Amino acid sequence: MPIQLQDFDFERVLDENPYFRCLNALGTLPASSISSSDASLSGSTSDGRLPAILRLERTPFPLTLPQEFSSGVLEQAKSLGNTDIYTWMNGWLKRRDDLPDLKISVICPATEVHIRKYSKQDILMVHETPELYEKVVKPYIEAFPPSRTQWVRNILDGTSEAHSLLHSTDELLILPDMKWDPTTSPLTALYLLALVRDPSIRSMRDLRGGENGHLPLLKAIRDAAHSVVDRKYGLARGSVRLYVHYQPSYYHFHVHIVHASQSGIMGMTVGQAHLLDDIISLLTVAPDILSSLTLTYGLGSQHGLYEPMLAVQGNVA
Repeated sequence: MPIQLQDFDFERVLDENPYFRCLNALGTLPASSISSSDASLSGSTSDGRLPAILRLERTPFPLTLPQEFSSGVLEQAKSLGNTDIYTWMNGWLKRRDDLPDLKISVICPATEVHIRKYSKQDILMVHETPELYEKVVKPYIEAFPPSRTQWVRNILDGTSEAHSLLHSTDELLILPDMKWDPTTSPLTALYLLALVRDPSIRSMRDLRGGENGHLPLLKAIRDAAHSVVDRKYGLARGSVRLYVHYQPSYYHFHVHIVHASQSGIMGMTVGQAHLLDDIISLLTVAPDILSSLTLTYGLGSQHGLYEPMLAVQGNVA
């Protein structure tokens, strides 16, 4: 049964970002609106409601919008001021089925981990040595609950998103990322995801070069990504950016594929995003280098690693 947003009971705003035009809100939804298998992940409250997160984002403008002003797509405009050659105003668009105002993402039932992830965070720059990885990060990854990556396994085994697949082999598959809506977003907002099937590769730290290493897999991802964007979207080689997150938001190895013209999107921050071509080059030169590097990156204050990493690195926040 589709989720009815009018059943959402608002509790508080978790985060808002005026630059990216998005807002995250916490509330509850009736347990009856969620499938029983999903509801069992966190359980409902005494009144039969489940914690839920709404992520609200402004949809991109279609390129045809300015030329449609003369045909009434702009229902109302209100002047706010002007000076010299500059004028600014507010505007209201006429409601149309092909021009939605918002993209709404729902996470329900939302766990405490989800709530922390979508809450406003202070950032701590950490220096993760190989020793800190073994002592702090690796145990954290190994304790990661399987339920957090159930959605990945659902995609890999074909129980969900099968209709969205753009590429599938015994090693990997590629599909549109949920952040990109190809029906309302321009091609320059393209955002695809490559998921590997091997569950033993949890993060960039697990990658190795050399004989029997991961270089053939990484090159297969790169080749498949370029083939997909050429065949499906007519984008030539060099039109997309392929990168890996560290720390990733979930510990099943995946590669982000975005249009090269994108700038300023979350997840492309220095220290967090590592270009796939650079990873391949590093592993070609030194097969074990990713296990022996000190990695510097920003860690949000709501991340599960924040407190233990802060403790071992001293009070530098």
